[in-house]
Amino acid sequence: MLDNTRFISEKEVSRIIGRALSTLRNDRYEGKGIPYTKLGRSVRYQLADVFSFMRARRIETEKL
Repeated sequence: MLDNTRFISEKEVSRIIGRALSTLRNDRYEGKGIPYTKLGRSVRYQLADVFSFMRARRIETEKL
């Protein structure tokens, strides 16, 4: 089970959500996207924020 309080790298986020690393970097540059933390030159995302970002974009479809 994944720990939501854990911080992960931008590469891990890219793999989890299926967005290119360059897209994550562009989003940060433009001040949008998933909240992140800078540690020197390193960027880290809190796993809970990644999940929250994805849930906020969930689209419910009509049930068959």
